Amino acid sequence: MTTNASTNAPANASAEPVPRAAGSTRKRTSLGLGRLYLRRFLRNRLAVVGVVIFALLVLFAALGSRFTSRTYTDADFTALTQQPSARHWFGTNQGGNDIYACAVHGLQRSLTIAVSVSVLTIVVAAIIGSGAAYFGGRVERVTLAVIHFLLIVPSFLILALVSHRLAGDWRVLIVVLTVFGWMSTARVIWSVSTSLRERDYVKAAEFMGVGPLRIILRHIIPNLGSLLIVNLTLGVVATVLSETALSFLGFGVQTPDVSLGTMLADGAGTVTSAPWLFAFPAGLVVLLTVSMTFIGDGLRDALDPTSVTGSAGGRR
Repeated sequence: MTTNASTNAPANASAEPVPRAAGSTRKRTSLGLGRLYLRRFLRNRLAVVGVVIFALLVLFAALGSRFTSRTYTDADFTALTQQPSARHWFGTNQGGNDIYACAVHGLQRSLTIAVSVSVLTIVVAAIIGSGAAYFGGRVERVTLAVIHFLLIVPSFLILALVSHRLAGDWRVLIVVLTVFGWMSTARVIWSVSTSLRERDYVKAAEFMGVGPLRIILRHIIPNLGSLLIVNLTLGVVATVLSETALSFLGFGVQTPDVSLGTMLADGAGTVTSAPWLFAFPAGLVVLLTVSMTFIGDGLRDALDPTSVTGSAGGRR
């Protein structure tokens, strides 16, 4: 008796395999990388501490005003230079202003300036640095010459003079800090992009007739993601220190506005007689810079597969 082979074969033996969608594969791959980076980041205990501290500072800046009826401009003339009490949690300054309300507003202002400058600086540096690397030739030489010239210019003095002439407007301060803060980052991005411009996907895009701007924005800059993220985080620290130093010297944010730098300047002369005027803003500056430094180090380790925390047994 002849046996029909089709009756013994599996039902789906003749069915063609269903191809997987390329989009779902890329999504699954990016999700896996995201989890890997997150796992590496969470292994760094100091980075986790930095995230917690920074989150608490952001909450304090965003919601701290809800816990007091006073604003940073209100003056209590019955409590001049009063030490911390139930009425004024952080005390008052020489004008009767509540230090708690000033600290909330000052942290808001410093965070706004720091994050804005850091983001704008990274955007400008990424475009200029990667553009110089991609075009090469005369464009590259001229761009590097400008960068090197600006790096040797005493930018702090120019920052002080310009911000002072413009009455310490914090919006102008953002522009000035951005204009004089992108050069070193752009040079690092240029050095990395010089290898990316020779990659196959860049050559393929050129062969297909893709424009230079689109190649830079879609094929070079996205592959600098880890470098940009780390520099963005550490840039917040540098901007906080620059803004604080300028405001402390009277060239940054100026009254009636308040930043952490202006608070430090007001309290510097009364460290021994009224230490709370200096201690609270100084504590906020230290917490902010330390937290962002921890986060930046954690991101750098997480995105670097050769780092200690990136290894399977890495611990801190």
